[in-house]
Amino acid sequence: MVLMAARLLAQRKDRLAGQVKFMFQPAEEGPGGAGPMIEEGVLEAPHVDAALAIHVWNDLPLGTIGVRPGPIMASAGELYFTIIGKGGHGAAPHQAVDPVVTAAQLILALQTVVSRQVDPIKSAVITIASIHAGKVFNIIPNEVELLGTLRSFDAELRDTIVEQIERVARGVTEAMGASYRFEHRSLYPATVNDAAMAALVKEAAATVVGPERVIHHDQSMGAEDMSLVLEQVPGCYFLIGSSNVDRGLTNPHHGPLFDFDEDALVVGTEVIVRAVERYLGQG
Repeated sequence: MVLMAARLLAQRKDRLAGQVKFMFQPAEEGPGGAGPMIEEGVLEAPHVDAALAIHVWNDLPLGTIGVRPGPIMASAGELYFTIIGKGGHGAAPHQAVDPVVTAAQLILALQTVVSRQVDPIKSAVITIASIHAGKVFNIIPNEVELLGTLRSFDAELRDTIVEQIERVARGVTEAMGASYRFEHRSLYPATVNDAAMAALVKEAAATVVGPERVIHHDQSMGAEDMSLVLEQVPGCYFLIGSSNVDRGLTNPHHGPLFDFDEDALVVGTEVIVRAVERYLGQG
């Protein structure tokens, strides 16, 4: 979409009261290419005044556009735990400090951080998605490793939750006679759209698909390293509907059956072009 938009805008450059820079962002899923590109000067020479980003979205049908001002994607962080016990034989658990049981207690206890310690009006997610312990059926291991993710829309809330996670980990492991190591690695901040830029995208999208098909989209707990760009300049990250029930193209992202209607690429390209023309036409 970006490449085709570049071609079309180059053909119409006499209409543009300014310059357009096209950012081909690598490694969006990790480690995140936007950060290194910013460090290497992508927002300078010439200085960037505003930014647009686009993502195909199978939660929306073909021919619709999802936009919202303010936070649209959550911040993302990685959680790393090592639960340290004392190994032993499974037939004599009283002679060991079982890190597997301790880890199980911790996983369950962490579910209370959001449900009982976070304002229900606010949004956050803690998910433990990986557990590694031992290799033998009858031997209690010395350690267990847990990996997870933390998502929220509010940096202050995120920091508070990290403190709460550590407090829970400390309490559970002390109660079980174990110890722990914990690290939170912040990946991306929340993706926050500028209100004026979101309004501009809505206007441009309405000329492509009609105003009734421009949707005020819900927030997503997914994360996006475009957020790093939007911390530096006002902009809008928006979503292009790409599912098609009639063609069976409805499977979600990040799954082995994911596919999308490629006609969405045409729609997305046209929205980009018209949004850029509107923005630079104001100047």
